[in-house]
Amino acid sequence: MKAYIFPGQGAQFTGMGLDLYEKSPIAQELFEKANDILGFSITDIMFEGTADELKQTKVTQPAIFLHSVILAKVLGDDFKPEMVAGHSLGELSALVANGVLSFEDGLKLVSKRALAMQKACEIQPSTMAAVLGLEDDVVEKVCEEIEGVVVAANYNCPGQLVISGEIESIEKACEVLKEKGARRALVLPVGGAFHSPMMEPAREELAKAIEETQFNEPTCPVYQNVVAKAVTNPQEIKENLISQLTAPVKWTQCVQAMIADGGTEFVEVGPGKVLVGLMRKIDRGVTASSAQFE
Repeated sequence: MKAYIFPGQGAQFTGMGLDLYEKSPIAQELFEKANDILGFSITDIMFEGTADELKQTKVTQPAIFLHSVILAKVLGDDFKPEMVAGHSLGELSALVANGVLSFEDGLKLVSKRALAMQKACEIQPSTMAAVLGLEDDVVEKVCEEIEGVVVAANYNCPGQLVISGEIESIEKACEVLKEKGARRALVLPVGGAFHSPMMEPAREELAKAIEETQFNEPTCPVYQNVVAKAVTNPQEIKENLISQLTAPVKWTQCVQAMIADGGTEFVEVGPGKVLVGLMRKIDRGVTASSAQFE
């Protein structure tokens, strides 16, 4: 079975999407529509902006979403997903790709999500750290023992777990994890503690917007970050999407569930090849490639 996977924050690069815009009238139309919906020219920043301009959360999330969803649309008849999943923000791209959300509603939710997360980051300084070379249960145990907020946030692949929480607690956790034998425990240059209880203000804000948005029956199952299994019920999809902001991204478990359910060919749709790299570390027995538009 063919699975399409969609990247999250961190996959952006300067000049992203320009080739799609130049080669496809469909892409042009959707990018221009996005500028109107967002109320600013995101295409200027995507095509010509600096890395710093692209790094602003209010820009990064819609930019990655647009690149992913528009690439899926221009693939036309070649795009026939039998299962989909997205890493964090990428879950919204996946929901547009399998018909649960319209392009317009998906973009509006991504923009609200980005602004709500930005606001939550400003309420209380917080951060994330990447931990390499330890078993998940070792990292989880250390998180439990540290005072303050520190939780497992992104299960990216075996031996790579991102933790999230208060700055001092994260720094302390990194020290302990290195003592436990972590190859690396590195504080990341991110705006805040995504996928942790510190995103509660953003979750509440986004919940209202999601509840008011039309979610349709999907054309194929979506493997959601929060539950790491196939979901097809629109109400369940909504609830899991709301929970996602404060819950961990179970990416390793999502991919393993897709493989267990018959996924053999994985195609990453969006900027970069981050997920293709993770796929190779999760299971080398399946094929993984990134979608190309010629």
